[in-house]
Amino acid sequence: MTDRRVGIAGVGTSHFGRFPDRRVEELAWEAIIEAIDDSGFAPSEIDAAFVGSVFGPPGLANRVLAGTGLGGIPTFKIEAACASGTVALHEAQQAVASGRYQRVIAVGVEQLSTQFAGPIVPELSDPEGRAGLAMPALYALQASRYLQEFDVDPALLAEVAVKNKAHGALNPRAHLSGTPPTRAEVLESRPIAGPLTLLQCCPMSDGAGAAVITTFDPDSRPNGHRQVEIVTSQFSSGPLWTSSDTEPWGFQTVARTAARAFAEAGLSVEDVDVFEVHDAFTIGEILTLEAIGVAAPGEGAALAPSGHTRLGGPQPVNPSGGLLSRGHPLGSTGLAQTAELVWQLRGEAGERQVDGARVGLLETMGGGAAGVDANACVIALLRGPGS
Repeated sequence: MTDRRVGIAGVGTSHFGRFPDRRVEELAWEAIIEAIDDSGFAPSEIDAAFVGSVFGPPGLANRVLAGTGLGGIPTFKIEAACASGTVALHEAQQAVASGRYQRVIAVGVEQLSTQFAGPIVPELSDPEGRAGLAMPALYALQASRYLQEFDVDPALLAEVAVKNKAHGALNPRAHLSGTPPTRAEVLESRPIAGPLTLLQCCPMSDGAGAAVITTFDPDSRPNGHRQVEIVTSQFSSGPLWTSSDTEPWGFQTVARTAARAFAEAGLSVEDVDVFEVHDAFTIGEILTLEAIGVAAPGEGAALAPSGHTRLGGPQPVNPSGGLLSRGHPLGSTGLAQTAELVWQLRGEAGERQVDGARVGLLETMGGGAAGVDANACVIALLRGPGS
């Protein structure tokens, strides 16, 4: 691999919500067109595409590209559970860094409203699936263990939802952008899988995200703004996970991926100004921040109520509203996170802007296969223009 630096020239997303009457391709077109327009490139200048999706129809990647005038270029479809879009970003970054392509578009899209009436049905060939252990139940087991092991007040889990829904209220594209709930309202919302309540779980959403990746030019201003650099992108598949493992499911996969990212970038967690992390459930954000190193084990639950991870705090987490508020259309989540960080690092995030944001961290973990410590995890570190 060469040492070519890689940048993000443009980003785009759809709005997020439930759109069963729209074609899944339409959601992708909305994000792709915005990203290409934002990049300043013409569609004819895009060399290849990586498309992440979990439940899309056969031929989805070519369907969405053909509708935006991008047909005929090498196109790769990626499925890595919730990390599908982020793996698409990672592969696009690697393709440009290696010199394989010059300009690549990464796309993520999902339309869950036409696939499931309730939670995603677990794979029945897995032991967990046969037991009915859907993702809310799996995260609920993590939450129960955490509360008991560290003697944590369950109300602290609710504070993650309060924070992220307050951030989401500032995001006009978010699925849940109304008046944010109080802690009491979160705790009193309908039980889903104890101790998790409805407002501690992400909504089932539709949406898309896209990013145009190219060789990094710090002086390039094709559309009036400079590129955001992908300092590093690290991708891990989960190793075997057995009853002898002492950490919660997914924890070591995230921790190892984060350690590689910081080592390659020559940065530490203290250098990060803004985070977009996988918070499909409140406990997910807490465990992720501990795995990354923002807090020690057992101390992550105090981050939101202390103000550390809120807008205006030292290290805001999920200013977009996160999966809990923006929504979680599986394949598009990583690229929605990417778009938020690019807007933050360019100073274009409006009311939810993190003052002085120069370095951003993106983390997405996909899970669901029995016997492995998460299907996939991607962590990328981004640096803003002029940093």
